Amino acid sequence: MTTRVLIADDDESILWVLEKLLAEKGLDVIKAKDGREAGEALAKNPVSIAVLDINMPGKDGLRLLTEAKEAGSTASFIIMTAESSMKNTLEAMKLGAFDYVTKPFDLNELEIVVERAIENLKLKEKVTALKERLRESLEHETTFIGKSKAVEEVFKKAGKVAAKDVTVLILGESGTGKELLARLIHMNSPRADGPFIAVNSAAVPRDLMESELFGFEKGAFTGAVEAKKGKFELAEGGTLFLDEVGDMSLDLQARLLRAIQEREFYRVGGREPVRVDVRIIAATNQDLEKAVAEKRFREDLLFRLNGITLTLPPLRDRKGDVAVLALYFLDRFRAEFGAGQRSFSPGALDALEAYQWPGNVRELENAVRRSVLMSQGVTITPQDLNLPQGRHRKESLEDMISARLKPFIDKTDHHSRQELYAFIMPFMERPLIKLVLEKTRGNQVQAADMLGINRNTLRKKIRELNVNVGKIKE
Repeated sequence: MTTRVLIADDDESILWVLEKLLAEKGLDVIKAKDGREAGEALAKNPVSIAVLDINMPGKDGLRLLTEAKEAGSTASFIIMTAESSMKNTLEAMKLGAFDYVTKPFDLNELEIVVERAIENLKLKEKVTALKERLRESLEHETTFIGKSKAVEEVFKKAGKVAAKDVTVLILGESGTGKELLARLIHMNSPRADGPFIAVNSAAVPRDLMESELFGFEKGAFTGAVEAKKGKFELAEGGTLFLDEVGDMSLDLQARLLRAIQEREFYRVGGREPVRVDVRIIAATNQDLEKAVAEKRFREDLLFRLNGITLTLPPLRDRKGDVAVLALYFLDRFRAEFGAGQRSFSPGALDALEAYQWPGNVRELENAVRRSVLMSQGVTITPQDLNLPQGRHRKESLEDMISARLKPFIDKTDHHSRQELYAFIMPFMERPLIKLVLEKTRGNQVQAADMLGINRNTLRKKIRELNVNVGKIKE
């Protein structure tokens, strides 16, 4: 792709010389004889490099630079200036000019500056391409699979909070995908181009956690032969993910609280504060309110962390997601291990659905990986899964009702019963009302309150459904 350069100067001879020089380098040159033409050219053309005289009729180079940057231009601006206007030149550098040359300038000097600007453009393109590949890679890694209502609710909340630069606390059992959710929030936030730095408070020894978070100065302790940045500094402009924050010691919690509140901290052994701009996302599998009550966690830190709280449900409560996740992992590991067309047998899928998954999604992922590696044929059987015994899912009320209704539904076609809903519902409501009245010993006020319906509605249902529980208390 040809690099387009704008040159703007009210001196025709300089325009002629620059055009000849830059055209010989294979650059596409646009000329402007004053600030007005230069402004129009910048607005109409995608310019990669702009060489502007700082003093021109219409608009000066400094104003053009300011307006272009405010409009989002990514061009490299080179300012031409006389010695007497160096103050304005320095101001231009502060505003984001790439470089400057002083008049009268040597053409070799300008050529070197332009070549540097071209190299800078190539570097920017490489960085952009790398960022895009990294984004695609991260998007693959941050695929949160699930269609259950429980997960859908978390997605909705995460979507709302992602764009808001607030602290987020993610709760959930181990293996539910807390870090994955944190990455999703980061990837969909204004900080997406910044770093995502994760630190596991439970995995780092307590006596090293302070320097892990805040870094240390040279000589701060034995072995500190040079200064080192901590996770807070590494996350500058991005997101710091504090996993298992409930395992952090109380003294470190105090330092963390100050760092979050003040947006500054001291390195270990440091005397000067370090300012940071990071977003905090914390996660834990602990009950932090209980930890506060037991004096294991600071209440003020909890208040600071739970600006927004998201709770990831355990896999056993994500009805319908087990099979979806298992098939997703199967596709991934088939490609990774070159395992051909392996598939789950119906029995294997039933076994996956019946298992309770105490290790949640992480355990399911490991089980599918193991089965792909260990299975002998193209079909993965329950034996290939080799799931632990005694961890089968407890049958829910919905499962029990579905199991009793299914045979009846299977025998009913759409011609035999046109009002299936009206036919079935009394059979559902009658035992419910009868059992609740038995529990309240016939007290309708208490029964209506337990059912969450009006007392008059309950009395009407009792008559319509012919519910008889001995002597009913009015």
